[in-house]
Amino acid sequence: MSTLMVVDDEADVRYSFRRLFEGEGLEVVEAASGEEALRMIPRVRPDLVVMDIRMAGLSGLETLRRIREMDPRLLVILMTAYGTTQTAIEAMKLGAYDYLLKPFDMARLRSVIQQGLKAARDMRQAVAIRPTGGLEEDALGLVGRSEAMQQVFKLIGQLAASDATVLITGESGTGKELVARAIYQHSRRSGQPFLAVNCAAIPEGLLESELFGHERGAFTGATQQRIGKFEQCHRGTLFLDEIGDMSLSTQAKILRVLQSGQFERVGGNQTLQVDVRILAATNRPLEQMVASRQFREDLFYRLNVVRIHLPPLRERREDIPLLVEYFLARFAREQKQTPRSLTAAALRALENYHWPGNVRELENVLRRATVIAKGEAILPEDLPPEVLEGAAGPVRAGAAPQPKPGPATGAASQAHAGTSETARDEEEVVHLARRLFEWARRHPDRKVLPAVERELVVQALRETRDNQVRAARLLGITRATLRKRIEKYGIRREFRVE
Repeated sequence: MSTLMVVDDEADVRYSFRRLFEGEGLEVVEAASGEEALRMIPRVRPDLVVMDIRMAGLSGLETLRRIREMDPRLLVILMTAYGTTQTAIEAMKLGAYDYLLKPFDMARLRSVIQQGLKAARDMRQAVAIRPTGGLEEDALGLVGRSEAMQQVFKLIGQLAASDATVLITGESGTGKELVARAIYQHSRRSGQPFLAVNCAAIPEGLLESELFGHERGAFTGATQQRIGKFEQCHRGTLFLDEIGDMSLSTQAKILRVLQSGQFERVGGNQTLQVDVRILAATNRPLEQMVASRQFREDLFYRLNVVRIHLPPLRERREDIPLLVEYFLARFAREQKQTPRSLTAAALRALENYHWPGNVRELENVLRRATVIAKGEAILPEDLPPEVLEGAAGPVRAGAAPQPKPGPATGAASQAHAGTSETARDEEEVVHLARRLFEWARRHPDRKVLPAVERELVVQALRETRDNQVRAARLLGITRATLRKRIEKYGIRREFRVE
């Protein structure tokens, strides 16, 4: 449960916060003065502080200054009935997370509180890097022992002493935000704020205001000044997720901040200076977007100082058992139950599935299975149908063995069986094609045929233990063609021989 501290010398205001938020999974603690808040913080360890500026004794600004000395990562939202531009600027200079005017707009108040609590969780949740198990109980894990993940862990370690901009690429669900948080927690800025912005989830017209803030009257509905994420994150780390979805005009402003640390609020004339480290992530092919002029080339090179690529789960299947162990243990801790086990057949189904949603999909599948499993062990029938359909035949739940033709069946029966088998194969291909078109509709920016061709080459090499002659024969192509496909798709040939 998160803890919200309300600091105000008016008892009615403290009571109102308690009534509003205490029934929403929050513990609300009260302090009647800045001095009392400073005494309580080391003991209570709140996740977020909401504090009035004008109080008897220590002012809110002075209290904020002392809180920042105690714990720079503790987020503070200031509130006052006497708002001025100068007060807002001074508050943000001192490191306030945001600034609210009384009387409150309730929707705005709830939104800022929820955003602040999420930012506090992002900063304080540890990201454990555990390539060989032994995960910390309270950690969100970057889990894997595959060679690709080992390279990711090494890069995170090498970035610890640097303020370099990092571009994190990979498909949706591979864990890009976890990597960003791990970089932050191992960096020299780990004692300063960490804020995340999903550029794809915010409408284009509002994203600029979210990042840079706006002045009162800058546009219709801008009834008060708003401080953007860059100012909130001064001296800290800002994570821009799905940066490939950002408009060209906003990209130009991001480029300026990266070059000089300067920007203006929307509708403002004052140039502001900030010191913010940028971590960016995308699941889109930025190089192709640069070539088609959908993404600025100069911004791409500014972001691509250090690149960390997260492989899709289907290319690191050896990590699936470790991920399963991690998620089942985490679910058990959350529910205060004994961890579920997984049958060998169910594990084979998970290992054989293609995981279009990557690690996030695996987490959801396992969470569902722990809920519906009737016993202590998760069986194949506890897994979703699409996982079983995408797995190899022998692990499908309820699959009955096909009888072998005996001596009495005769040539006609064998011919009929062969025809039926061909028909079943054709139906399976049609079903697979429909699923691929569904995938293509969900991801219109990706090309389905190259994706399928690449995966077929990977699977053929894995199936033949990297024997190119056998893999080419399996695919019905020449060895020279196979080599061209390996080079074209940049396939790393590291298939372990059992």
